[in-house]
Amino acid sequence: MRARAGALGRRWWLRLTAVLRALPRPRTMRARLTAGLVVLLAVSCAAVGVAAVYELDGFLTGRLDQQLQDAGARFPASLEHSSTKPSDHDGDEHGDTRRQSTGTFGARLVGEDVTNAAVVPPGAGTVVRNVQLTARDEARLAAVPADGRAHTVCLSALGDYRVLATPGKDGDVLITGLPTEPVDAAVHRLELVASLVLCLALVVAGVAGALWVRWSLRPLNRVAATATRVSELPLASGEVALPPRAPESDPRSEVGRVASAFNRMLGHVEDALTKRHASEERLRTFAADASHELRTPVASVRGHAELALLHPGPVPPKVTRALERIAAESARMGEMVDELLLLARLDAGRPLERLPVDLTHLVLDAVTDARAAGPGHRWVLELAEEPVTVAGDAHRLQQVLANLLANARVHTPVGTRVAVSLESVGTEAVLKVHDDGPGVPEDVRPGVFERFTRADRRRADGAGTGSGLGLSIVAAVVEAHNGTVTLESRPGATTFTVRLPAA
Repeated sequence: MRARAGALGRRWWLRLTAVLRALPRPRTMRARLTAGLVVLLAVSCAAVGVAAVYELDGFLTGRLDQQLQDAGARFPASLEHSSTKPSDHDGDEHGDTRRQSTGTFGARLVGEDVTNAAVVPPGAGTVVRNVQLTARDEARLAAVPADGRAHTVCLSALGDYRVLATPGKDGDVLITGLPTEPVDAAVHRLELVASLVLCLALVVAGVAGALWVRWSLRPLNRVAATATRVSELPLASGEVALPPRAPESDPRSEVGRVASAFNRMLGHVEDALTKRHASEERLRTFAADASHELRTPVASVRGHAELALLHPGPVPPKVTRALERIAAESARMGEMVDELLLLARLDAGRPLERLPVDLTHLVLDAVTDARAAGPGHRWVLELAEEPVTVAGDAHRLQQVLANLLANARVHTPVGTRVAVSLESVGTEAVLKVHDDGPGVPEDVRPGVFERFTRADRRRADGAGTGSGLGLSIVAAVVEAHNGTVTLESRPGATTFTVRLPAA
């Protein structure tokens, strides 16, 4: 009985494990909570089902054993007189086969040999049916102890039986058995009903649990939606308008505490962004005002130095050299002031001109100027067959080309090959400036487009000095034209790629 119940329990557990393994693994919290609810319900129902099957199997088997005790050895004892008919003496020790239930099995053993074996067939009256037992069946019957308790035996011709062995008066052993098929049928029916009820309960619990969990997690979903909108905002610079705060629920709940903490964090972030934007505006205004105010005195210093150089009288060589240096440095300072003023205006979002610009013509002019400024370099020009036109500010785009070519000329040694290519790819105009110089140092590449960025190691010995604003102006002007500029560099191959929307 316990072995059968244990087998039933293992079968239920294997079925439940197979179903759980076949289910996809949940990824969201809602799916995990729902799955956990369903799993707990499945385990609980499975435990109740196994316990019910175990108890029913034990109860019915006990009733079957009681029937065996009540039947005693009357039926196998009657087999001593006839192999087909029992004794007709009513009330004697052999009893009447008509009192035996259908399927009752009787056998008589002398030593280890079965001398008689019969079973009561359905509607047989007083006629019994002899049973042909195999050697294995006889060995199993002979192994049943005559201890007054029922045992389960599998007979090849009849199936599973609960048998009771009783010592006879002639030194033989009388065995009475009843089939376990009614017990097994009842247990299997309970298993089927329990399985169907379990499946239905899991489906209902899964649907209801999913709805309940979804309703319970609505405040958390609103917090997640607000966090998603915040994550999509450009927070790098400029004025940022944060979305409305997440609605707060019961502060005593976990979700309510999360929503409250998230809203406080958004408040701190908004204050920090507002202060940062105000600081950027003050700095931008200062740079623009300072650059604008410096243009006049710098131009005045430069003019006075040039005027002094034009003096017709004799001037000591040292004074002449000093005046030349004043004029050169004032010119350089004027260029830097103009660049700072341009960056300040671009940072302020001042719109540029949006006119059709023949980028091919600008590239031709820029490369011609670069050849004149750097005759020691090998300049290569690769242009598309058709002119490439973009919408933008021709003067600023010319400045982008001049800065890129000057960067390649200044930071590469004499004899370096510099290739400039321009083509139209889809809806973009793609400009590339490639050189085979030593490359940009790896520690400089991440901030190469930032202001005042300079390499510690020049790519050409004794190269001229720069303000470190050339590439930052390139990035700012290209961005103002809704384009992008990227750098790919390694020793022997450095490429600046500019992409602009084609007109």
